[in-house]
Amino acid sequence: MPEAPTIDGANTTWLLVSTALVLLMTPGLALFYGGLNRAKGVLNMMMMSFSAIGLISILWWFYGFSVAFGTDVNGFWGDPSAYLGTKTFLAETDLWGATAENPSGIGVPLYVFMAFQMVFAVITVALISGAIADRAKFAGWLLFAFGWATLVYFPVAHWVWGGGIIGADIHALDFAGGTAVHINAGAAALAVALVLGKRLGWPREGMKPHNIPLVALGAGLLWFGWFGFNAGSELTVDSVAGLAFINTQLATAAAVLGWIAVEWVKTRKPTMVGASSGAVAGLVAITPACGFIAPWAAVLLGIVAGAVCALAVSLKYKLGYDDSLDVVGVHFVGGWIGSLWLGLFATNSVNAAISDVVGASDGLFYGGGATQLGRQALAGLIVTVWSFGIAWVLAFVIDKTIGFRVKGEAEVEGIDIAEHAESSYDLSPAGGGTGSAFAMAGIGTPGGGTTSGAKPEAESAEPVSEKVAG
Repeated sequence: MPEAPTIDGANTTWLLVSTALVLLMTPGLALFYGGLNRAKGVLNMMMMSFSAIGLISILWWFYGFSVAFGTDVNGFWGDPSAYLGTKTFLAETDLWGATAENPSGIGVPLYVFMAFQMVFAVITVALISGAIADRAKFAGWLLFAFGWATLVYFPVAHWVWGGGIIGADIHALDFAGGTAVHINAGAAALAVALVLGKRLGWPREGMKPHNIPLVALGAGLLWFGWFGFNAGSELTVDSVAGLAFINTQLATAAAVLGWIAVEWVKTRKPTMVGASSGAVAGLVAITPACGFIAPWAAVLLGIVAGAVCALAVSLKYKLGYDDSLDVVGVHFVGGWIGSLWLGLFATNSVNAAISDVVGASDGLFYGGGATQLGRQALAGLIVTVWSFGIAWVLAFVIDKTIGFRVKGEAEVEGIDIAEHAESSYDLSPAGGGTGSAFAMAGIGTPGGGTTSGAKPEAESAEPVSEKVAG
């Protein structure tokens, strides 16, 4: 006869701590993106992250968790009424994963698991904002975030982790969000950037990071919080959580070296922005693989991800799309690298759940053939097409109705003032002069720049590096 439901104190404590760590990542992202931005758009950039905390948390509680983790309906979404926000789950039997045979599940209260997955949803939406810095109306962003979370993130989380088509039918692996978070957000970021068009003056004008210490601080907070993101995704305190933890550190450290090595070869000048970006690239790439590969494979993954993402950020110059803060080059490309890495290096020898729970196979280099590699590629392709398509339609409709892009005057003079009536720094000239403080901050002066509200035509000019502060 099954024992009475029992809360596991260790598992519950670890998941609560992990939830707080992951929540910290979104303010960390705000600092990282804010530092990379020009001074006149810092607050708007940070507001997009903070508003995601507010909006997505409520949507997740009310119906998002049900869509993602409710009983599977058709492979595409869960029962929307399963955990509807109008219900309360405080009974001793309301433990996540509880069954008749195992009333305790993993010993974690349902609300703890709900909160943990909530902060995943928050940062996934916030990631997209980096692609549209300096030119998106805040109201348009909120409407987009609402639509994309509802139509894309919530269902995709179900596909991957909630018993939907990717996890249960295709048997693709994703330990903590390479497909569900990074490929998903990266594809959406590209779509929205294409709809909004290029920033005024890009790529002719230098749009350099205004505060590199903020970039480093943000990257450090992301690195710290990511241990909850990855190791917390095991949900229990066991050896696999330890594996995910050490793999996260190793891959990220290796990616820092991989990125600055590329900078060293290309310019002989490794940068702090490059090291910070390399850390994020490593964190992204290890996310889907952290609990499924051996540590040596994590080190190799980090080196590859750091180097490839360092090269990938230049694609926007070659292909002509203005991804302001390299969401595509880091998150989309890094997510794909990490997901495909599982098709090469996943092994049951470090985590038996690969075959026992997910029904997946060992990677190519562990005797599993190309089967798992094909599954990973198919999963990534499905999410890419769905996310890009829905994001493009949403952004297009918003742009043609309430407007998604600010007027040219607001973009030149500063989106912080135009959208939020505040600025991040006091840029008033101390000695009565004009222009110097604004020019240093990258803010247009009277008579300078384009003020037309129309989207600019492509400019035939050499791009200016955005990775070195002026």
